[in-house]
Amino acid sequence: MTKNMKIGFIGTGVMGKSMVSNLIKAGYQVSVYTRTKTKADELIQQGANWVNSVAELSRKTDLVITMVGYPSDVEEVYFGANGILENTKEGTYLVDMTTSKPSLAEEIYKQAKDKNLLALDAPVSGGDIGAKNGSLAIMVGGEQDVFNKLLPIFQVLGENIVLQGAAGAGQHTKMANQITIASNMIGVSEAIMYAKKAGLDPSQVLDSITTGAAGSWSLSNLAPRMIQGDDSPGFYIKHFIKDMKIALESAQEMGLATPGLTLSLKLYEELAEKGEDDSGTQALIKWFEE
Repeated sequence: MTKNMKIGFIGTGVMGKSMVSNLIKAGYQVSVYTRTKTKADELIQQGANWVNSVAELSRKTDLVITMVGYPSDVEEVYFGANGILENTKEGTYLVDMTTSKPSLAEEIYKQAKDKNLLALDAPVSGGDIGAKNGSLAIMVGGEQDVFNKLLPIFQVLGENIVLQGAAGAGQHTKMANQITIASNMIGVSEAIMYAKKAGLDPSQVLDSITTGAAGSWSLSNLAPRMIQGDDSPGFYIKHFIKDMKIALESAQEMGLATPGLTLSLKLYEELAEKGEDDSGTQALIKWFEE
């Protein structure tokens, strides 16, 4: 039974914190590790067990979930003498929910299989709201039987859960997701600015257009934050830039032109240069306000 699984969770940032909280509320025994222990204080108060290292967490658990920042962070926690792959017992499940490189997901799967470990890549979409509500979209790459075993745990974290294919398929699907958002965020920002310039109440305009053909998650959830001047991160600009760079690199490897993605990356990089790295992606509106 998955309820008896001891879960280890590495990374308790904006998304990971809420995901761990939902697992604890669902009755799972969860151990946590993050570079800065204070980020886990609230979870420890909720009943999470703190461990002092990636290696210790890996040895103590039946399932290790990672939700870190960058591909380099994924490499750091999975590889090397103190990493996950060298410290877990045979039969342990590994799930990387970080948005990372498809090629890295494939490498983790390969090395895990060589050690009789069971690995999935399972990046998510839905931002801080989806993480809090347990309504994330979870895009999975890996083997069907491993997916079936972990599905009850995924169902605590999300609602739209799809096995997309073999190892790396989850990450490729997340890239498609980020490519869609990249151009959409430009459209959302331009629409709000157009409404303002036309002398309209942008909130009232949203009431009309969010339920029509223009409707999207970003329009419904991030456009109101743009209008309110709320830059708090559901998803950091610095992490979105990382994702867009991975998507652009993957697209180029496949010989695919992505002009919308290229433009969005350029605008976000310009914002980052002006100190908006830690703002939420909805801060793109500031580029148009200047």
